[in-house]
Amino acid sequence: MILHEGAFKVVERGQGGDLPYKIRYMGIFLVIETRSGLVVSWDRKTSVFLGLHQHYKGRVCGLCGNFDGNALNDFTTRSQAVVSDALEFGNSWKFSPSCPDALVPKDPCTTNPYRKAWAQKQCSIIHSATFATCHSQVDSTKYYEACMHDACACDTGGDCECFCTAVAAYARACHEAGVCVSWRTPDVCPLFCDYYNPHGECEWHYQPCGAPCLRTCRNPSAHCLFDMPGLEGECSVQDPLPGQSSHFEVSLLPEVGC
Repeated sequence: MILHEGAFKVVERGQGGDLPYKIRYMGIFLVIETRSGLVVSWDRKTSVFLGLHQHYKGRVCGLCGNFDGNALNDFTTRSQAVVSDALEFGNSWKFSPSCPDALVPKDPCTTNPYRKAWAQKQCSIIHSATFATCHSQVDSTKYYEACMHDACACDTGGDCECFCTAVAAYARACHEAGVCVSWRTPDVCPLFCDYYNPHGECEWHYQPCGAPCLRTCRNPSAHCLFDMPGLEGECSVQDPLPGQSSHFEVSLLPEVGC
């Protein structure tokens, strides 16, 4: 499967048959759930999140860590040494020893100094009162640093997109910690559900923290292969109509059919 430009393409290999995965939309995310226990969530832009079934806890290794519930040993090299340097860790997992080592990346805010002031102003939302309820639950430092890195690095277009996905990553971490933050505004990384409202009406509304698995026309049984937190960007409607969930996870009332 190829994910590109907000869409996906399935590349068939071998004979057809039942697909070992399920694809659905949850808010702004495209979610791929595999029968083997892997869940890939893609915001159709610059963020990809991987999740595993609890069956794999402590039974995996590599660049994504070992999934044992201890973040302090995630930087375990191929030789089973725990290191603190990301570059040393990453280079240890090269596919082939003949591949050259990755080099220390340059600081994009130093390379593109004209971006720094804008990045500082925009990324300050992570440290601001907007996320005050989350600061005690999730340390914002590394998310602010990542935001600065991405906002400075995106200097050839898509600068707002890089900034928005960086802040959204912190909002997601807050949500997973039990804190839902409504941080988007018409001026800051807006997501509009109003486009789908009939003229003069206000039925569709943006949800910053969606439900984990809804009953919809695309998923009438409300069955998801694996439990996962609700994802941002659901457009919900008070009284949904049949067939309106082609791009949204819309909760259906019992008396409404598809």
